[in-house]
Amino acid sequence: MDVLDPTAEARPQSVSRAPRLAALHHRRIGLLSNGKIAVAPLFDQLEALLREAWTPAEVLRLTKGNYSAPAEPDVIRQLARCHLIVTGVGD
Repeated sequence: MDVLDPTAEARPQSVSRAPRLAALHHRRIGLLSNGKIAVAPLFDQLEALLREAWTPAEVLRLTKGNYSAPAEPDVIRQLARCHLIVTGVGD
């Protein structure tokens, strides 16, 4: 019998949190969908609320090409311009 240990050998890298935004006025907000259908109505409502309450400079909506894989490099580059990113899972 083989016993496998699923524990990762590498230690996670320590990172610090980004500073909290005081407000979202005139900020760029990214909404990243995993591509499943249930995310769209959630993001529609969230975008409407954000636009009404905060007047963002831009709301950038992107979708990953594959819901079970990391976002593509181009998607990451576009999101890197955002001050705040919200990800959504449509399950």
